[in-house]
Amino acid sequence: MSSASRWWGLGLALAALLATASVLVLTLPGGCGTAPDGAPPTDPMAAPAAGGPMPRRANRLAKTTSPYLLQHAHNPVDWYPWGAEAFEKAKREQKPIFLSIGYSTCHWCHVMERESFEDEATAALLNRDFVPIKVDREERPDVDQIYMEVTIGMTGHGGWPMSVFLTPDRTPFYAGTYFPPEDRHGRPGFKTVLRHIAEAWKSRRADLEGVGRGFAEKLAPQPASPAGEGPGPELLALAADQLAGAFDPSRGGFGGAPKFPVPHRLSFLLRRWRRTGDANLLRMVETTLDAMAAGGMHDQIGGGFHRYSTDPDWFLPHFEKMLYDQALLARAYVEAFQATGAERHARVARGILDYVLRDLRDPGGAFHSAEDADSEGEEGKFYVWTREAIVSVLGKEDGELLADAYGADPLGNWVEEASGHRSGTNILHLPRPLAETAKTRGLTPEALEARLAPARERLLEVRSRRVRPLKDDKVLAAWNGLMISALARAARALGEPRYAEEARRAADFVLSTLRRDGRLLRSFRAGKPSDLPGYLDDHACLAEGLLDLYEATADPRHLAEAIRLAREILARFGGAPGGLLYYTASDGEALIVRPVDLGDGATPAGNSVAALLFARLARLTGDPAFETAADQILRGAAEALSRGPAEHAVLLMALDFAGGEGREIVLAGRPGEPGFEALRRAVDRRLLPESVVAYRPGGPATAEVEALLPATKGQDPVDGKAAAYVCRNFACAAPVTTVGELERLLEGK
Repeated sequence: MSSASRWWGLGLALAALLATASVLVLTLPGGCGTAPDGAPPTDPMAAPAAGGPMPRRANRLAKTTSPYLLQHAHNPVDWYPWGAEAFEKAKREQKPIFLSIGYSTCHWCHVMERESFEDEATAALLNRDFVPIKVDREERPDVDQIYMEVTIGMTGHGGWPMSVFLTPDRTPFYAGTYFPPEDRHGRPGFKTVLRHIAEAWKSRRADLEGVGRGFAEKLAPQPASPAGEGPGPELLALAADQLAGAFDPSRGGFGGAPKFPVPHRLSFLLRRWRRTGDANLLRMVETTLDAMAAGGMHDQIGGGFHRYSTDPDWFLPHFEKMLYDQALLARAYVEAFQATGAERHARVARGILDYVLRDLRDPGGAFHSAEDADSEGEEGKFYVWTREAIVSVLGKEDGELLADAYGADPLGNWVEEASGHRSGTNILHLPRPLAETAKTRGLTPEALEARLAPARERLLEVRSRRVRPLKDDKVLAAWNGLMISALARAARALGEPRYAEEARRAADFVLSTLRRDGRLLRSFRAGKPSDLPGYLDDHACLAEGLLDLYEATADPRHLAEAIRLAREILARFGGAPGGLLYYTASDGEALIVRPVDLGDGATPAGNSVAALLFARLARLTGDPAFETAADQILRGAAEALSRGPAEHAVLLMALDFAGGEGREIVLAGRPGEPGFEALRRAVDRRLLPESVVAYRPGGPATAEVEALLPATKGQDPVDGKAAAYVCRNFACAAPVTTVGELERLLEGK
């Protein structure tokens, strides 16, 4: 049964019960919901008008540390954070709960706050008839997952802000995302919705509770399917065909506007290309990466990428910047460089990582979560330029050169949606390859870049003095794991040890600070870790990052920590139907259901990352428990994979790794010694996604390495020279000591 059909009858019953029109909500996967047609270009961050209300006293959210909750700490709404106090009040007073879920850099969350939550009349309705609760989806992804499923089931869409109405026992009975403040275009405004629901709660409460029970039944995990064969390799080909069918051959990406990067799809296609040699798959990847790099979604001055493109050309971005996008995109560009040797991919990857290290690094060494789209009340104001300003900063000659190269028009290069007029400002992008610009200017590409590089640096320095967008400075374990992985992989592929050192600093921070009594925690902010226990993705993404860091540094303590986290996953997250993993630990907060995270959206699902992690550890350590765990997840996900393989890119990578021919590479010798480093570079510069890499450095670390990786025993240097052992499915060729011999083995010759 499809997800839509599971919810259809309940949605109809509720619509009739509330006797109100359905709400149009256009939402986008992994990002803010966009406003319905006709919504005004509200300025969510502008200061109150002269003569406006005095600052209000703080509500309960002022005692929290979440940047998102703190944004609402002076609303007139009597907000509660998620917790026992709110639930007890709802039960005591027999009021429904209004649950509002969002995150600090969500543009339409700002809009709904300004239009509704700052409005005294709306606040009075909420405070009188409901118990209002605010949740930061990034701190409580478990709560978000549960009620997002309801929202999508009811409306066909999901996004943030998410607005859900619950019974006092937290059972959902009505849901939507952004609501306009007043009735608009035949659709109800937020105050209308509040009045209808409050009246229905008083007059037909039993009916609402009945609908809620129906929703709760749909949320319950489905019984496990009968044991059978796991997903087969044919799904890999089917997924590649599905992506090829949705591919935009001229502009890259999949589908039309809005366009999201979804870099793990590109990583999957690179692995499929590696297995099959199908040049069309590599073309799809490079076309997409090149188009994104040339577009306005790419911060041409400061590096890094904005959240998504609102148009099909990657030109007009939604300007927020998320840590997870930077991590996943950096990995995709690094892998494309390994696959092709094209320096342009390496250059983009360096720009992403340098942006993160410059602007998102916490003083302790880990990384902050995001930067907002808005500053001074305008989305994108921090990033856009007038041509006049560019020339003023750089001088006429260099200013006009850069303006022409990056498409800066005297009238502005984009049209404001509200007025339909040219904006007067420019989103810098590359309307044509720089080689073409160089040719029209009578310059070599090298000479053009020699002039543009310092000009970009000058613009970056001037831009840094502008009012910056809000930064969400909380540290999330899962997203830091993704960033540690990206830095470690870049260190190997690009030959830049500084990235490995930055990954090590972040890993040390998370492992030392986000732990309590040996348990991993979710987040850190304002000088202290949260009380929230780590979720499945926190454990899996951090373990994957540590495993990648081990392959980049040869330090066995990173491998030991990755194995420890993997065993923690097995001990605390297992037992979901079909062999899958639960998203919350066995001793976590009891919610109305225990969620299972499976779909690979803006970030990879916890089950997907765990499956690939277990498969890699099985091949590296030979531990059958890890092989069994990977197999169970793949079997449990077989039905979901068969329904929509292209929607599970990371799970497909796990399937490819676990089921395809694999390779184990052991490098024996002393790190830093020229012969050892030459062998390591031969491995690192190639895209070898089917391989795992282990090190046998000798000396005092030998015993520790053998305890973790018993199969490496006896794989020592040869005649005092560093040696490489290349094994296929645990059958090893004779050791080699020269780069040429190793390259022939790696190429299968």
